[in-house]
Amino acid sequence: MGPLDVSTRMSQATFELYEDREGKYRWRLVHDNGNIIADSGEGYATKQKARQGIESVRTNAGDADVEEMDAPSEESGED
Repeated sequence: MGPLDVSTRMSQATFELYEDREGKYRWRLVHDNGNIIADSGEGYATKQKARQGIESVRTNAGDADVEEMDAPSEESGED
């Protein structure tokens, strides 16, 4: 199956849905210039679950606020 085109939103990016080496489904959002803008960060057991992840990003990220965060301190143990 080909990439899921999001050009109807005036975007210059495409969601690519693919199966990784372990048989899990992942997605990445790729700009027309080839840069990966975002990825699923996890493998999904089914293609349907990966598509739900894409839809969640489409639904929730469009108007998401940007929150500037301080870098975690080394003492906190956070990455």
